[in-house]
Amino acid sequence: MTSPRIRSGDNWWRHVLVIIAIGIAIFPPLYVITAAFNGDQTLSGSSLIPDSLSLDNFRLLFNPAEGGAEIFYLKWYWNSIWVAVLNAVFTVLIGALAAYAFSRFRFRGRRMGMLFLLLIQMFPGLLNLVAIYLIVLRTGEVIPPLGLNKLTALLVVYLAGAMSVNLWLMKGFFDSIPTELDESARVDGATPSQIFWGVILPLAVPVLSVIGMFAFVGTLNEFITASVLLETVDRYTLPLGLQSFINTNYQESWGSFAAGVLLAQFPAIIVFVFAQKYIISGLTQGSVKG
Repeated sequence: MTSPRIRSGDNWWRHVLVIIAIGIAIFPPLYVITAAFNGDQTLSGSSLIPDSLSLDNFRLLFNPAEGGAEIFYLKWYWNSIWVAVLNAVFTVLIGALAAYAFSRFRFRGRRMGMLFLLLIQMFPGLLNLVAIYLIVLRTGEVIPPLGLNKLTALLVVYLAGAMSVNLWLMKGFFDSIPTELDESARVDGATPSQIFWGVILPLAVPVLSVIGMFAFVGTLNEFITASVLLETVDRYTLPLGLQSFINTNYQESWGSFAAGVLLAQFPAIIVFVFAQKYIISGLTQGSVKG
């Protein structure tokens, strides 16, 4: 039998580990916030408690003439929001249609198709960059809106991976919806499409919210694929545009970079606040009771 003294020591270490974990999670955002309001553009002059508070870093984002730099922050912001919203909407739609087919219909190659979609996720996305670049390059010669330096091409590339792990997550949720609901709707004369839009989809709002949130935030943060396909500064997304603050040879604006990063978090925060109830339900709810 474990002595009370040992149990007390175990609890003490648990508290220490929790405090360390919280500190690790909170320290980076706090450092970004203080760097954004610090007038010094260097990392050496930044600290958790800035010597003086200033809004100059934010002014530079919206008044690039003051810094003499080629800054299109609002354009980058719009490009990221536009691509992220459309990617989230179409990812949810395409994934839901595919998951419904795999969950409710029986056809040849169904099992192998699911395993194949899971298998291709085992390979790192970096392996596809050369092929993606060549495909977009050649496609742009025939269909210019789908060529290099086009946001539509970037969106299509993102949608190409819409049925990956998302399909498995949505299929598992659809499987938990009782098939008796489908049969009841079918007895009433509903078609498969009517069952999908009128019965299944409303019950699957929690998991659809989770998939949409992941797709939205993932697109806002994506950097590598966008850096390969987008070439001019005015077509950059936020990660690409913000990276231009810290990759120059003779001047690195870490303060403006931190200010831009801080403002870039608001779309994800707003989406999470409004969809919080559905997201939590989608992550914790394993079945739908009939």
